[in-house]
Amino acid sequence: MELFRDTHIDFMKYRRFWIILSLLLVLGGLYAIFGPHTLNMGIDFAGGTQITLGFNHTPDLPQIRRVMEREGMKDSVIQRFNKPEANQVIVKTRAIKGNEEGNRDKVVTALNREFNPGQTGFDLNQAGADQITAFLVQADPDKVAAQGPDAARAHYAPMAEAIFKDRSQNGLFKDLSRVTKLPGVTPAVVATLQSQARLGSFTVLGVENVGPQVGGELRKQGFLAVLMSLLGMLAYIWFRFELRFGIGAVMASLHDVVVTLLFFWAFGLEFNLTTIAAFLTLIGYSVNDTVVIFDRMRENMRKSRRKPMIQIMNESINETLSRTVMTSGLTFLSVLALLVLGGDVLRGFAFVMTVGIIVGTYSSIYVASPFALLWENLFGVGGRWRREKAPVPARAVPESERAVDRAEREANQRRPGPRPARRRA
Repeated sequence: MELFRDTHIDFMKYRRFWIILSLLLVLGGLYAIFGPHTLNMGIDFAGGTQITLGFNHTPDLPQIRRVMEREGMKDSVIQRFNKPEANQVIVKTRAIKGNEEGNRDKVVTALNREFNPGQTGFDLNQAGADQITAFLVQADPDKVAAQGPDAARAHYAPMAEAIFKDRSQNGLFKDLSRVTKLPGVTPAVVATLQSQARLGSFTVLGVENVGPQVGGELRKQGFLAVLMSLLGMLAYIWFRFELRFGIGAVMASLHDVVVTLLFFWAFGLEFNLTTIAAFLTLIGYSVNDTVVIFDRMRENMRKSRRKPMIQIMNESINETLSRTVMTSGLTFLSVLALLVLGGDVLRGFAFVMTVGIIVGTYSSIYVASPFALLWENLFGVGGRWRREKAPVPARAVPESERAVDRAEREANQRRPGPRPARRRA
């Protein structure tokens, strides 16, 4: 299947304009990285605490933000999570120097004062499995304490695990109707929870802590991962093709990463480990598209060694245009659906891929090829400043190909031609 057949678009005609545009976008990306308004680093890199909360009502984000400001955490990030009916919120706080344990207890205490005022005692919606077990052992509703503390703990631990697991999977308890249906939970335990435990208005669904030193190490490793992938691409394409093609492919990949990072910064999305994975995926995708075009260029250079390099590039891009548009288009539709329907967790990854596919398809034509041509003109065999329309024989031609040309010319000379017509007397 082909979308375009026998196209003759002069892609290289306006290459200088597109190179200048790309250069401006790259400068914008460098500003996003090194400028005063830096990227929105997630706790993976900046360090801090991420707490996932579930509420028994629709959470009021401005109210939660005011609570965090009162506690001295003005730079906290509060955002909705999961489906709207799940009533879930993510609270992200920056790391505090000297507080390696994280801000979990500080955040939960502040939210308790705001959403559970005047309530004291055992909160079933915030207790972990061990805390529920300890509560039941102390209350001893099934009267097994006489058998010893170990026996009592072994008796109540499975019930506590079942209660904790149900809360983790189905959200916080608004009442104890779900507890009564859990297998292994005795009526005496349910009665004790009804009389002695309270059900707070929110629950902690998950906590992640990253220290500042760990965040700095992750930043360093993420940068090295991207750098090593680019160098690996350069080495492979240099070995498999030629250095000029390797330079073009690496410049295109570097362009894709920096320009996509500019849009990522402009939309204020969180930069985390998932984003690093997205950029590594983007590098692989971009290089794959570039290599397809370069492979066709190499084939055409062998077939037409006397054509100018710029003409061979135009022909090769036109011949692979249908494949490029179809592959990029289908991939774009897939990641666009992921961006729209994937939710908050996958939004950063899907955004990088959605923007990156557009930028990567453009760079394969207007960044990789012009840089390969520029490298050839500056450092080609025919001269340091060779004109771009110089004939291809100025490039080094292997001796084996020269021998084939000589054999073909000699065979054509020995081949008998048509006999001349005889004159009549």
